[in-house]
Formats: sequence, structure tokens, C-alpha cells
Amino acid sequence: MPPIPLAAALNFADSAPDLALACWRALVLGIVQGLTEFLPISSTAHLKAVPVLLGWGDPGVAVTAVLQLGSIAAVIAYFQKELRQLSLGLLRGLRQGRLDAPEARLGLAVVVGTVPILVAGLTIRLFFYDAYGASVLRSLAGIGVVSMAMAALLALAERTGHRRHGLGQVSVRAGWLLGLAQMLALVPGVSRSGSTLTAALLMGWKRVAAARFSFLLGIPAITMAGLAEVKEALTSPSLGGGLPLAVGVLSAALSSWLAIAWLLRFLQQHSTWVFVVYRLGFGVMLLVVSVWGNSG
Repeated sequence: MPPIPLAAALNFADSAPDLALACWRALVLGIVQGLTEFLPISSTAHLKAVPVLLGWGDPGVAVTAVLQLGSIAAVIAYFQKELRQLSLGLLRGLRQGRLDAPEARLGLAVVVGTVPILVAGLTIRLFFYDAYGASVLRSLAGIGVVSMAMAALLALAERTGHRRHGLGQVSVRAGWLLGLAQMLALVPGVSRSGSTLTAALLMGWKRVAAARFSFLLGIPAITMAGLAEVKEALTSPSLGGGLPLAVGVLSAALSSWLAIAWLLRFLQQHSTWVFVVYRLGFGVMLLVVSVWGNSG
């Protein structure tokens, strides 16, 4: 599909971008990744849509996964104190055979909740990787439909959720259920944070608690997925080497930190309706662009 007219001034596309151009693209993609990873709007969808609309082409699964390592670095740095307490609490609970302490339960919930997406992701990686990368679900139209469907689910969660539970009441069962919700993020456009936040709200969690658990739950899965794709991403023609990829990861880390801090403050005083409206608009836009591109 040709670049849209508004993107023409930013379209420097060619088949083998030079280093400066590759770094510029990586910088833009890293910022997009960082600003969208922890908001319930799908970073994968934006990392597919934005470069395609700019005429750069799909950066691919590998580059998308590695850029997420910057977001994980940001969340680890932002929650370093909580992660330390969580890890020590879990280890203490395992040694003493008591997993009923809040830190131990939270740590175990994160571990258990990581299992579904790891199993599903490993299965895709080993048996369906090529088909997944070329799936119709990664098309603009597919992402648009999924985005609107998730907007409807988030709206339902916002309307019906009781918002009573905090992290202190988290259970292993809740961690497992939210892990199953996180697994849905393997479908482009679903949003890992969006699926877990929506599920947590439906289960009666408070908004900030749901967001914080979503951040913690994403650390193991996203880290392993990103590390598994480093070799592939380094040879990807869409960025062209280690330096552009490093630029992208760094810009993703910095923008992710800002997005985390903003979202936690925002959810203390506001609902998630702004993300519902955004996802609906984003989905409609992608469908329109997809139809326009096919008709052209």
C-alpha cells in the first residue's frame, strides 16, 4: 500500500536504508512502542500501523519484540522497589512453606500468570512462526476490527466492574485468569495491557491496582520474547543493524517511563473511557485506510 499523502514528507522509504535513516526510523518506532506498550491501546498494532502508514513497511515480529525490551527496562526501573519486595517475599514464603503473605501471593500470581502466554508464545515460535508473521491478523483491517472489539470489552468492564480489590487481595487463581487474558495479546491489536486491564476490571479490581499488576505480569513474558528475537532483529532489513536497534530500545525505554508515570496518575482520578473512544477511532481509521489502499 502506498504511503498516505500526509506521510509523504516523512517517507524516506527504500529497500536498504542507510544508517542515519535507519536510526531515525528506529527512534520513531521506539517512541511509538514506549508510549503505547502500557496504555490499553496495543503497541503491536501501532508498531504495525504507524510505519505502514508512513510508507516504511511492516517492521516485522522480531523488531517489534526487541523494541519491547526498552519498555521492560523502564518498568523494572520504575518498580524496582516493589520487585525487590515481591521477590524476597516469594522466596521467604517458599522457604517457610507459607505463601499466604501478600508479597508471596503476589509473586506467585505473577509466576502462575506468566505460564499461559509462555506456552502459547513458544508454540507459535516453534511451529507457526512464519504463518504468524504473515497472518491476516497483522493486516491493517484485521488490527482495526480487533481494536474495536477490545474497545467494546473495555467499555463493558468499565461499566460493570465493582473496583473493590487491590493488590493486597490478589490470589493465585486471579493471577492465572489474568495470565489467560494476557495470552490473548498474541493477537495483534488486542493489547497485552488492554487485555489484562479489561479482565481485572471485570473481576472487580481497582483501576490502579489492575494497571500495576499488568505491568508486573508483563515483565517475564515480554523479556523472554524480546531476547528470543534479538538475533533475527539484528539482521532485519527494516532497521539495518545493531546501532538503529539500540536507538529504538533506548527511545522505547525513555518514553515507556513517561507513559507508566502518566497512566498511574491518570487512573487515580479518571476512568478508562478515553481509551475506549481512542480504540474505536483507531480501529475505524485503520479500516478506512485499508479500504482506501485496496481500492487504489
